[in-house]
Amino acid sequence: MRTYIPFLRENSDFTRVWVAQIISLFGDWFNIIALSALVAQYTNQSGLAVSGLLLARVLPPFLISPFAGVLVDRFDRKRLLIISDVLRTMVGLSLMLATSADRLWIIYGATIFQFVFSAIFEPARSALLPALLPREQLIKANTLSNVTWSVMLAIGAMIGGIITAIFGTTTALIVDAASFGVSALILMSVRVNRNIEHTKPTLHKSAHQTGFKDGLTYVRKHPQIGIVLLVKFGLSVGNVDTLMIAYGTALFVVGKNGTGSLGLLYAAFGLGALLGPALLNRYSNGQVMTMRRLMIIGFAWVTLGWFLLGLAPSLWFAALALVVRAMGGSTTWTYSSTVIQMSTENAYLGRIFSLDWAAYYFAVTVSTLVTGRVLDAVGSMHAPEIALVTGVLSLIPLVGWIAAVRWAERYTTRLAVVNE
Repeated sequence: MRTYIPFLRENSDFTRVWVAQIISLFGDWFNIIALSALVAQYTNQSGLAVSGLLLARVLPPFLISPFAGVLVDRFDRKRLLIISDVLRTMVGLSLMLATSADRLWIIYGATIFQFVFSAIFEPARSALLPALLPREQLIKANTLSNVTWSVMLAIGAMIGGIITAIFGTTTALIVDAASFGVSALILMSVRVNRNIEHTKPTLHKSAHQTGFKDGLTYVRKHPQIGIVLLVKFGLSVGNVDTLMIAYGTALFVVGKNGTGSLGLLYAAFGLGALLGPALLNRYSNGQVMTMRRLMIIGFAWVTLGWFLLGLAPSLWFAALALVVRAMGGSTTWTYSSTVIQMSTENAYLGRIFSLDWAAYYFAVTVSTLVTGRVLDAVGSMHAPEIALVTGVLSLIPLVGWIAAVRWAERYTTRLAVVNE
């Protein structure tokens, strides 16, 4: 923290965006435990119904991401962040109408709209960072931003569970909606330096006016960027959220409806997200090639975490497994985002990040559906076996990324020779 506190002081505009991200993510994750418990209660602990809630959080962003990327590249990115927060405030308030089982559809509908707007917020925030910071500080910014994503998952979920248990669902949902409004107010004071460029000039003056297909063309012409778009996809083999809910509400139950055990598991996941980049940043020199290699370690931690989760004999061992799993996920997420920012022309950043998120959401959507159906078929008590199978499957992206790194290094060498 001795490194990051001066960094935040010296970059006040990034700090405002970061604080807004904290508050916005708090809103995204604040209601997960309350809504998960409600869905489980209204549907007699149906694994498929809970997976449906998680699906409502990931499927809409996958479908909207291509259009979101075009919006981010065509319109003012700061303004898009503010609009997204305001709309999520309104959606959050609508959840207060879901007061009985026959209004379960409101939970799904509001969640869908909330994450449609989140699908615009996150690519816009990532694409905005190069206009706020010099190139050499992007890795610090992404470490903070991406660790924040997972840490707020844990803190938001945990605090949401506590407030729901003490004050009730209505109070929790009001706090949830208000968080987005506060984020919008903070973003209004951000000053964007539109003269900062960290990449080569765009090949076409009207690149910011082109569409989604042009973004795909850009990826085809820059395959070293294209392979990075597969990182978050590979990380999402297996759905950790669905299994966490099964572990917390069926295997190791603490508190009413498992809210205590869920809070601990989410907290462990957040701790791992913090530790991963903190450990590996010691070995990073800020170069793209180094970050690609460090992502191999991240993928290895993901695989190890799945195997430990499958063998967990207790709640605390499961929490330790999730720490390791999150260390790997957070590390690879941080470095992949930084590599994209350092390698992509500014006019295409929105579309590239939207493709990045689309790949992630597609994998999460499939994993959520499959995991939910398997849990319904075999029962939540067999969640450890599902975790072990997922560990075996996670070897595929690990081996694939090792091969991709070797190819990228050879490709970069050939490209350098041609340019000479």
